[in-house]
Amino acid sequence: MSALAARRIPIIQGEHAVVREPDAIISTLLGSCIAVCLHDAEARIGGMNHFLLGEPQADQQLRDVDLQRYGVHAMELLINAMMKAGAERSRLRANLYGGANIIAGLGGIGSANAAFAKRFLTTEGITVGQSDTGGTLARKVEFRPYDGKVRCKTVADRPLPPPITPRIPAGCGEIELF
Repeated sequence: MSALAARRIPIIQGEHAVVREPDAIISTLLGSCIAVCLHDAEARIGGMNHFLLGEPQADQQLRDVDLQRYGVHAMELLINAMMKAGAERSRLRANLYGGANIIAGLGGIGSANAAFAKRFLTTEGITVGQSDTGGTLARKVEFRPYDGKVRCKTVADRPLPPPITPRIPAGCGEIELF
């Protein structure tokens, strides 16, 4: 498969995609969010989701539009879409990415998201293969659903260039108000 010929399917927070095409790549960029890649090797189907938080607080009132932000909903959508496309639940294998603690003041939200995803997959009896979570850097994930291959790269912080101090020509440093 040529990387240039591949059909790219970018997903963002609250989205998922399920594909069985040999030339498709699902991609996303993660910070504290989580992406779960599911694959059924026999059916050659794969899917990825991207969610912001694990699950809402017990007393939290949610509108339907808010559900897509939560892993508990996103995981059900992804699993159901995989099965609708022809995957067998018993053959599903997962890879897990993201969950960085990028902003110190958020109290480890990335770690909590990763813990939720692992707990959910264990409870559902879905085996986790690769897992790249935690740390403090964002990640770019590219998933080939047909063969289940994943590439995950951290996105290093790029330092800002030093501020430019304007040069003031000699004799031009005075301001005259009129």
